[in-house]
Amino acid sequence: MSSSNQGIPGLPDLTHPIELLQFGNQLLKASILLVFLVIALGIAIALMSFALRRHQQENVIFLDQWVVHYSQILRGLQHLTLVLVLLVVGFFLCSTLGNRYHHWEQAKVVQVAQTVDGDKLEQVAPQIRYVIQEPFTYNNQVNGKIVKVNDTREVTRFLALAGSQIQVKLEQNTDVQGRSAVYRIDYSADYKVVNRLKDNQSFFFEAPPPDGYSLLANYKVERSGTRLEPPNPGDYAFPFRLSPGETANFRVSYQAQSGPRWVYNATGQMLTNFRLTATANFAPVEFASGIVPNEIKADGRSTQYSWIFNDNVSVKNPFGVFTNTAPIRNTGIIPRLLLLAPAIFLWWILLLYLSVPMSLKNVAIASGMFFACILTLTYLARFMNPELAWTMISLIFLTLSWGLGSNRIAAIAVIICSIAGAVLPVFGLLVPFSGLTLSGAALLSAVWLAVRHWYNWYSFPLEDRVK
Repeated sequence: MSSSNQGIPGLPDLTHPIELLQFGNQLLKASILLVFLVIALGIAIALMSFALRRHQQENVIFLDQWVVHYSQILRGLQHLTLVLVLLVVGFFLCSTLGNRYHHWEQAKVVQVAQTVDGDKLEQVAPQIRYVIQEPFTYNNQVNGKIVKVNDTREVTRFLALAGSQIQVKLEQNTDVQGRSAVYRIDYSADYKVVNRLKDNQSFFFEAPPPDGYSLLANYKVERSGTRLEPPNPGDYAFPFRLSPGETANFRVSYQAQSGPRWVYNATGQMLTNFRLTATANFAPVEFASGIVPNEIKADGRSTQYSWIFNDNVSVKNPFGVFTNTAPIRNTGIIPRLLLLAPAIFLWWILLLYLSVPMSLKNVAIASGMFFACILTLTYLARFMNPELAWTMISLIFLTLSWGLGSNRIAAIAVIICSIAGAVLPVFGLLVPFSGLTLSGAALLSAVWLAVRHWYNWYSFPLEDRVK
């Protein structure tokens, strides 16, 4: 299975049955351990009561003090247990959502990549080849003596093209599955050859067919209107004779079908009087290899690229065009937010505990609000801008948070805690300036706690503080 289908490596996903069973086993072991701790605590209380049975007065004083401290510890332990349970459940929820969103992002990338998947069609510039006899000298041993031998050998040379006028028209359709783009190419090129040699009249015009096609039709090589036939099947080296100083004109044409990319490779030749015009009757389209065209003409859905070099030029990269796709930006932002959401939740709950009295019911409701907003953001981000989605969700979140305060001043304190502990941190993980936004949220939290506790901005009645 590919990594894109597995989700984020090492992150638990409760939609996987194996991981769900493992989580259940760990939860069962933790529950059994908690039961044994409760039993041990009961046994310890019974032993202490039995040991102090003869000292009734000391027993009553000890038990009264112990009950008071135990009730305080138990109340704090209840809150701590509830927060830990909510934190663990929220972590597994967010990790599962992070895996799902990561899988959805990768599937979206694959889907976009499939639309432009396929082999490129590469047309190689033809070459004019000729063979000369070159003298050379080598040493040989004859009857035990070293003898210098003069001989000749055939050496292949190439003649530069005197002109290239290329016209290519590209139309884009989809394949039979309707997923990938397919090019239909109409290619025609006129080449000019001038024999600048004085002692050679025999040449070969090497014009191989393009590489990477799925269909090639009507491939023709012509000289001055006369079609040339290859001497051997599959051999596209066409022999011709040309007197010194004379000129020959060749034409290469074909219709082909290929993947959504077409390039013309000059194979490092020195090009002279070169003109390539590629007309793409679709959009979006872009030129390839970074060689900027001399002319770009756009007319509705048709775009024409022209590379023109009247003097000589040499290029390393091929010319060409390809189907452009809209860039997929901001991938990985929502999974990162989901991984850090439990930490944001913990920080927000801590701010609330340090600012207003919190009952178990309020903690449970607040946690449900927070993770429900995160869940809503996760799915809204698939269809709209995440920053805009969180802005709308934050208004609902702050409106509901107002009810956590027992009075108006406490409600304002809850709003400040919610902005500093939840709204700004989540928003900071969505925008490019994450560090600046998170620093602002941390500063706001610190200032708020200092004002609240050092300057006694407000206080609560005793019955509200003890919950």
